[in-house]
Amino acid sequence: MSDTKLTHLDETGAANMVDVSDKAPTVRVAVATAKVIMKPETLALILGGKSKKGDVLATARIAGIMAAKRTHELIPLCHPLALSKVSIDIDADHALPGLVVTAMAKLTGQTGVEMEALTAASVASLTVYDMAKAVDKGMIISDVRLLEKMGGKSGHWQADKSDT
Repeated sequence: MSDTKLTHLDETGAANMVDVSDKAPTVRVAVATAKVIMKPETLALILGGKSKKGDVLATARIAGIMAAKRTHELIPLCHPLALSKVSIDIDADHALPGLVVTAMAKLTGQTGVEMEALTAASVASLTVYDMAKAVDKGMIISDVRLLEKMGGKSGHWQADKSDT
């Protein structure tokens, strides 16, 4: 076990928001992913733009971006951040079958954006589910995870390629 301490605990062991005021602002980027596994017919419906609810992929992208901007309202102790960029890529993977959502969050600031990227990927995936559940309630959202993090005191981290 690492001797790394959880940073959201104060000296008494109580949960608190970490004070980042002494940290130097740096460019920070995080990339997260999620998969939405579905029936091949559901994937074809989404890719063909045939959903009765509208453009599933465009709506999911917007939902992911909006969620990243509001992460501090969803995850206790997260800092409210002025994100400079959030992007959501959604790619078809016929082998799943399903969609692979990749979210990137970026800012110049005093704390990282991992939670924002993870929230964006999660909410974009949930939006796909919501918009297609009428035809496929058995969809599975899986493998929500951080792929890469850059910047800050801990520097660059990337998920092991064998795990992706």
